[in-house]
Amino acid sequence: MAILKSSIRRMLLIASALAISSATATELRHAGDSRVQVGWTDPADFSEARQNYGGGLGRPSPEEWLGDLARHLGHRAERVLPQGERLQVTFTNVQRAGTYEPWRGPMWDDVRIVKNIYPPRIDLTFTLTDASGAVIKEGRRELRDPAFLQRGTLNETDPLRYEKRMLDDWLRSEFADARDTRS
Repeated sequence: MAILKSSIRRMLLIASALAISSATATELRHAGDSRVQVGWTDPADFSEARQNYGGGLGRPSPEEWLGDLARHLGHRAERVLPQGERLQVTFTNVQRAGTYEPWRGPMWDDVRIVKNIYPPRIDLTFTLTDASGAVIKEGRRELRDPAFLQRGTLNETDPLRYEKRMLDDWLRSEFADARDTRS
């Protein structure tokens, strides 16, 4: 009986978290007052969802980690972009670093295994516009970091540290050139 109550309580907590995270993701996708808008296509089509093998109850929903990545990218891009410019980014595919290995058994359902053979990947499209709405730069990028475990990260406890570092690298490389040509 105690196990059943614990399971029900866990399911209610997860349902509450999903409802809150879905609302947050919707707000991020439709925020019109920020200079940086970050959204995503259907997460069910992402490599991360296809390789998730059904999943355990303790795994974060795609909206949770996508919302976290979107907030991170929005915050960092605000600091990189010159005043008056706007950036719109859409994640079209994400494969987080690591994966779940179901063959390890049911006790490992919620444990993400991070190895060199499971590198992070993010595909995105972006449009950078000036204050008048004219397109300065746009494109599609495939971000990869095959050596993600050989580089250090500042926050070793952040489950998205490898993906966030890859987005930071992209911002620095993509928009440093654009800023140099406008000065």
